[in-house]
Amino acid sequence: MLKQVIALSVAAALISGCATTQKPITPPLTNADLNSSLQVSQTVIIDAINSQNSQQASNMSALSDEMRKLKTQISTAMSQKPKTIIVQPPMPKPVSVPQQCPEAMIGEKFLLGEVESVFVDEIKLKFATRIDTGAESSSLDARNIVLFEREGIQWVRFDVITNNTEQPANTFESKVERFVRIKQDADTADDRRPVIHAHLKIGKYAAETDLNLTDRSHLDYPLLLGRKFMKDIAIVDVGQIYVHGKAKNQITTLIK
Repeated sequence: MLKQVIALSVAAALISGCATTQKPITPPLTNADLNSSLQVSQTVIIDAINSQNSQQASNMSALSDEMRKLKTQISTAMSQKPKTIIVQPPMPKPVSVPQQCPEAMIGEKFLLGEVESVFVDEIKLKFATRIDTGAESSSLDARNIVLFEREGIQWVRFDVITNNTEQPANTFESKVERFVRIKQDADTADDRRPVIHAHLKIGKYAAETDLNLTDRSHLDYPLLLGRKFMKDIAIVDVGQIYVHGKAKNQITTLIK
């Protein structure tokens, strides 16, 4: 009987020892548990977002305050900047325009007076020159005009008289470009004149033209420039003379 009791006690001890070494069993999650966990997470996330938005709003407010301060400083600085005072210069006194104007230009054309000093490059002399819009061609005072041929080409030899007729004349030769007939009046025959090509200079302006040779001793000026010369390059103001300056050593037949 005692042995049976001991055997039962040992068996009970063994059973209770096995029971204490077994792992506890975790009960399964219910829907209520999941919803509760999700609500907690959502609350944490919303709080974090609200905290970040609150920080950004605070930063924007601080930035706006700085901008307002900067605008105030700029406005204050602008109001303290000294104002610019514009002083109107005094009206210039009228200045009389001299008769001679070496750089007279009207558009692309240069201005000529009724009389000008003209340098003829082929003759190397300056002439008191009549600028005549009533004449078509241009002519030069020449004496002792002699025509001759040189290598089959027509040439002309002529004299140019200086202001002192008692001194020897200057003799020049030039190729004849052509001949022109000039009608003086109804009672006289046509005047056949040789024409030479010449390079002229008036003040600082240079030009080219044809000059017919004839005796102009009875006229006021030894050189005359007509419309063909002035066309497209010059305008004439008959109210002025020597617009481009008067040369001291020019040749003239005018006695005044």
